[in-house]
Amino acid sequence: MPSLNPYLSFRDNARDAIEFYRSVFGGDVVISTFGEYEGMVQDPAEKDLVMHSQLTSPDGFILMASDTPASMPYREPGGSSISVSGDDDAQLQGFWDALSAGGSVTMPYDTPPWGGRFGMLRDKFGIDWMIAYSPAQE
Repeated sequence: MPSLNPYLSFRDNARDAIEFYRSVFGGDVVISTFGEYEGMVQDPAEKDLVMHSQLTSPDGFILMASDTPASMPYREPGGSSISVSGDDDAQLQGFWDALSAGGSVTMPYDTPPWGGRFGMLRDKFGIDWMIAYSPAQE
């Protein structure tokens, strides 16, 4: 079965970002650096940058990230958001609290006209998130 997994690009702080996301969502992180693969490093100062990282959370989230070497063009994220939704309000509030720390809130995590709870934020790494709580239907 296929899966859809966000893959985030950073200039030189992918390691910090993926470790931050592990602190938010839990789980295991695997990190490979450019220096681990022969011929992948053009600038020796970039050998410890992240070529690929993957967070796999206990909830089954998979989030990937890498650094963009200085020799390649880099555009800051924009025009998209990662959405996390579910029916466990306390868990989603925890995600909200952790992701918003050091970031900026675009729309407070509150009750929207359609019910439940919803909020939007940009985390301290410049990634946009939407958190949505929808109570379980009985």
